[in-house]
Amino acid sequence: MKTEMRAIEITQYGKPEVLQICTRPVPVAGKGELLIKVAAAGVNRPDVLQRLGFYPVPPGASDLPGLEVAGEIVGGDVQDSGFELGDQVCALVQGGVMRSIAWHLRVSA
Repeated sequence: MKTEMRAIEITQYGKPEVLQICTRPVPVAGKGELLIKVAAAGVNRPDVLQRLGFYPVPPGASDLPGLEVAGEIVGGDVQDSGFELGDQVCALVQGGVMRSIAWHLRVSA
C-alpha cells in the first residue's frame, strides 16, 4: 500500500479557490479502526462554513473538509468488526479522525 495520499486542505479562509490539493501520509488504522480507500466524499454546510472561517475546527479534529465518505475497506482492525477487506462502505466521519476529502481515511470499526 502507498504511504502517501492526496487530500484537499483549507490553508486559508475564503472562496472555493483557497482549497488546495496536498500530499499527506496515509493514516494508520489503530485498534478498533478501519482504513477506507475513498471513492467519493460529500461536502456540506459545516465544511463551507469552515472554509469561510465561520466554523472553527473542533479540538482534535482534522483540518480536512468532508463529513461523508464512500469507499472500500483496505486495512485496519476488521476482526470482530462485521466488515471484511474489500467491503464497499459509506460512513459519516466524526471529528477527531482523518476527514473524508482525502484518498484514504481511518474510521472507528
